[in-house]
Amino acid sequence: MVLSLSSSNVIQYLQDAGLSSLKDGTFVDSELHLSSKKNFNLLVTLSGNRKLLVKQERYIENDGNPQEFFNEWLFHQLLQRFPVLGNISAIAPLVAHFDEENSIIIRNYLTDYVDLANFYQSNLYFKEVYTEGETCSIAIAIGTTLGVLHRATFNRQEYRNFMATPPQGQFRYQVYNPAQGIESIGPEIFGVVPTEALKFYTLYQCSESLSAAIAELANEWHPCCLTHNDLKFNNILVHSKWDQLDNCLVRLIDWEACAWGDPAFDLGTMVASYLGIWLHSLVVDPTIELEESLNLAMTPLEAIQPSMLALIQAYLNSFPMILESRRDFLMRVIQFAGLTLIHQIQEMIQHHKYFNNAAICKLKVAKNLLTRPQDSVMTVFGIPELEIIKPFAKVANVANQPQKERKQSLVRLYYENTRLRGC
Repeated sequence: MVLSLSSSNVIQYLQDAGLSSLKDGTFVDSELHLSSKKNFNLLVTLSGNRKLLVKQERYIENDGNPQEFFNEWLFHQLLQRFPVLGNISAIAPLVAHFDEENSIIIRNYLTDYVDLANFYQSNLYFKEVYTEGETCSIAIAIGTTLGVLHRATFNRQEYRNFMATPPQGQFRYQVYNPAQGIESIGPEIFGVVPTEALKFYTLYQCSESLSAAIAELANEWHPCCLTHNDLKFNNILVHSKWDQLDNCLVRLIDWEACAWGDPAFDLGTMVASYLGIWLHSLVVDPTIELEESLNLAMTPLEAIQPSMLALIQAYLNSFPMILESRRDFLMRVIQFAGLTLIHQIQEMIQHHKYFNNAAICKLKVAKNLLTRPQDSVMTVFGIPELEIIKPFAKVANVANQPQKERKQSLVRLYYENTRLRGC
C-alpha cells in the first residue's frame, strides 16, 4: 500500500529514512504548503535551520505509474556517475532521498535563493532590478549554464544511454518530442472550457500556416544533448545577493522533465518566459486596437530585449559549435518560444478555466514567432540574426551565408488585419 504523506507523518518518515533524528527538533513549516494538483509538497525545517522540500507525486494523470520523480533521481545519478557534469555548480544535485515505491523525492531547500519569477515580481519587472553595468548578469548566468550543460553532453552516447534507463518493471521506447501542437478537439470541449476560450481553439485550428509551422518544427526536432525541458522563471533560483557575487548567481531546479532533447527547446522556453513579462503587462481592452495595446505595455519590449540578447549571446559563447551542426538554430529558438506561448494559453484554459483578450494578443504574437521566425529574430533580440551569430561562428560560411535583407526597424509580431476563415 502506498504511503500518503501529510504534515502529521512526514517527520516520522524523515526519521525512518535517516534524514533526521529525535534530537533535531524537526518541524513542518506550515507557512509553505506548496501543494498542487500534481504534487503534494511540504517544507520541513531541521536543526541548524537546514530545510528539506518533501514532494510526493499524486496518482491522478499517470494511472499509478509515476515517472517524473524518477527522471529527476536519474539526473541526480547521472551527475554522480559523471563528475564532469556534477561540477557545473548551477546544476549541482540537491536530491537527498528518493522513494520510488511511494513516489517521494526529497531535496535540500536553498534558503539563500528565491525563484526568478518572485524576484522579478518583487522588483517590479525590470524597473528597479538593474543598474548600469549589471543590466543582464542574471540572463548571462542562465545562458552560460545552459550552454555549458548542452556542450558537455552534446552527442555523448554514454549520457544518452544512461538517461534512457527505465523505472523498474517499465520500458522506454523512444525519446519524447515536445514539439507538439494542440490536440484535435471534439464536442466534449463545450463542457470543459469556458465559452470565451472557444475563440482560442477557433483561431488556432483555422490557421493553416500555424499548423504547418508546428508540424515542420516537430519534423526537424533533433535530440542531441541533455535538456531540462521545463525552463521557466519558477524553476530558476537566483541568489539573494546576486549583485554581490561573481558566479553561481543561479540554480536550475525541478529536473522532473529532463531528457535527451533539442537544445533549441530549452532556449525557446526561456525566451518565452522573458516575452511573458512584456505580454502580461499589456493594457488590453475591447476598445483598444492590438497595436495600441502593445505600445501601451507597462513593461515595453525594448526593456526586455537586452536580457534576451544577453541570454542567447552567453549561450553561444559557451556552446558556439551548435551553429556548425544547426545553422537554423536561432530560427528554431524563436519558433519554440512561440510554441511555448501557445501551450501556456492552453494550460491557463485547462487548469485555471480562464481566458481573456490578453490571451488573444499572446496567440497572435506566438503565431508570428512560429510562422515568421526570420523577421521575429530582429524583433525579439533587437538586432539582426547575422549580427548575433557572426562573433560565434567558427565556420566562415555559417556567418556569411546569404541572408535576406531585413528592415532595420522592428518587425511587428502580429498581423494588422487578421482574417478568420470558416473551419
